[in-house]
Amino acid sequence: MALPPALAQFAEIIIDSYFIIDLEHNILEFNRALHSMMPRALARTLKTRKCHEVLRLNICQDDCIAKRCWATGRQIRLDEITGRIGDDPQELRFILSAIPVRNEQGEVIGAMEMQRNVTDEAQIQVKYQQRMEASADQQRHLEDELRTRTRRLVEVSRRLYVAQTDLLKLKTELLG
Repeated sequence: MALPPALAQFAEIIIDSYFIIDLEHNILEFNRALHSMMPRALARTLKTRKCHEVLRLNICQDDCIAKRCWATGRQIRLDEITGRIGDDPQELRFILSAIPVRNEQGEVIGAMEMQRNVTDEAQIQVKYQQRMEASADQQRHLEDELRTRTRRLVEVSRRLYVAQTDLLKLKTELLG
């Protein structure tokens, strides 16, 4: 399947990885970004594969983004989708977009799916959240320590006052 002219002009400027599939989920076209993200053996065989063999996403079986865009006839975007590339065990996170591809008669003949790998950003966000929680825990600990020390200081001040009062009474009795 050749890209429709309107889609072809935009395909050249898309920096995220993408592939175009037919209604049977066969990969028909893809860009260099997708090719470079794949292990070499898988990259060589992209056009002989189904999309769910290349990107094993957690939504492929039950909530396929291509099927959703075909059913609605419009673009679909899904955030924070987890998946793996081929058989690689490393879990990645993606933002996915899919748009229906139509022929000249306006019939849906496939989909263009774009993937933005946000794994690094997600990991940074998790680390940031962990640091924020650790900082909040440390702040709570310091506040507790400050309250404890303040109570001790108040108690020592009270004892000092009592001792000074007793000393003053004793001095008055001795001198007086």
